[in-house]
Amino acid sequence: MRLSDLISSLPAGAEDAAVSGFAIDNRKVAPGTIFGAFQGARVNGEDFIPAAIAAGAIAVVARHEAKVDGALHIKADEPRRLFASLASQYYAPFPQTVVAVTGTNGKTSTVELTRQLWRMMGHSSASIGTLGVTTSVDQVSTGLTTPDIVTFLSNMAGLAKEGVSHVAYEASSHGLAQYRSEGLRVVAGAFTNLTRDHLDYHGTMDMYFAAKMRLFDEVLASDGTAVIWADDEDYSGAVIEHASLRKLKLITVGTKGTTLKLVSRTPTQLGQTLMIEAEGATHKVELPLIGAYQAANALTATGLVLATGGALKDVLGLLARVQPVRGRLERAVITRAGAPVYVDYAHTPDGLQAAIEALRPHTRGRLITLFGAGGDRDAGKRPMMGRVASDLSDVVIVTDDNPRGEDPQVIRSAIMAGAPGAREIGGRRVAIAAAIAEAGADDIVLLAGKGHEQGQIIGDRVLPFDDVTVARECAA
Repeated sequence: MRLSDLISSLPAGAEDAAVSGFAIDNRKVAPGTIFGAFQGARVNGEDFIPAAIAAGAIAVVARHEAKVDGALHIKADEPRRLFASLASQYYAPFPQTVVAVTGTNGKTSTVELTRQLWRMMGHSSASIGTLGVTTSVDQVSTGLTTPDIVTFLSNMAGLAKEGVSHVAYEASSHGLAQYRSEGLRVVAGAFTNLTRDHLDYHGTMDMYFAAKMRLFDEVLASDGTAVIWADDEDYSGAVIEHASLRKLKLITVGTKGTTLKLVSRTPTQLGQTLMIEAEGATHKVELPLIGAYQAANALTATGLVLATGGALKDVLGLLARVQPVRGRLERAVITRAGAPVYVDYAHTPDGLQAAIEALRPHTRGRLITLFGAGGDRDAGKRPMMGRVASDLSDVVIVTDDNPRGEDPQVIRSAIMAGAPGAREIGGRRVAIAAAIAEAGADDIVLLAGKGHEQGQIIGDRVLPFDDVTVARECAA
């Protein structure tokens, strides 16, 4: 592929050079690369243009004002978007059926459950998100919920070459705002919910919501389907309005849903029984996952499968066979005293509330909740999380999450301000050991915040740490 294959009219005198790849990191530039130089919150990619050209970049996608000497300057008002468009032409083809999921909580479970349902229907499927790239035979971490555009598109192209036909991916607010998941046809998009998160980046809830809505306003194909969880009192209606303005096909799910209406939800020992009204009949589903939010994720995933050609009766029947998602109310161990210990990724007030409420019906004794909050992230949610845990749990232990560059004591103190009666234990392993030692046979322990993560970020170091492994070691 040459530059003229990507750019319809090359400037006079520009060399029609062969393109070898795309990069947004100058250290990954090789001869023939098209380099994307973008202004970021912490780093200005334009500062690395000379280094990229020295390494062999033949063209640079950047703002009109950027200084580019020695390579073709491809100018754009929104260089990230143009870069994604050009890169998509280079990396294509992609899997034929691609869907995306946005929202604050539930994205990971929803894309993974969608992948599982597709697989059981006979499709070669994959999911991309917080857990990495997951197929039926492999899982590879990308390090981010939405990886950079080059990684995203090359992963998609690689999956297509491996014969994967169906992909569900998480569309994070950062990824949508930074055009990290552009350039390929998205046939269906789902909305799970919206609660406070990432305000350190977006600034306001309005800006956060606007970033999420790019999925329905711009990314989703014009003839695509919007699958919307209808029970978010604050935002579901607004999402439906966005979808309706583009005349997208609409699937709504939940107790207020019209396509899949959740009539009742009854907890069972290992899951829950759902009664669902759809297509003029009432259907009984035995879902082997606990908690209201898991029912929401399963129904949203069902909506995505219906939007991509699945038959209702077949899909509802397959829900009884889905498997728990890593780090999402995952039962890590049962202690010697007989108390189950669950690990969950909940790291927002709403997510923490959903996890606690999911476990409450299964708790005969006390619900012991352990959690912390991430450093260098939205500090305003810390006392809110403390309040949720204190109000809904019987015992609360406040510990460290990923303190990053902040003083862990400062983070814990902010949480404790909203959690009267909570116990503060610095050091996550020590805190987990204390929670497990305290739990009796009728109690349940919830370890919240880190979920599937395999490390703890302290300063600029990532130290090995897995809540599931530590819980098992402490229980032993």
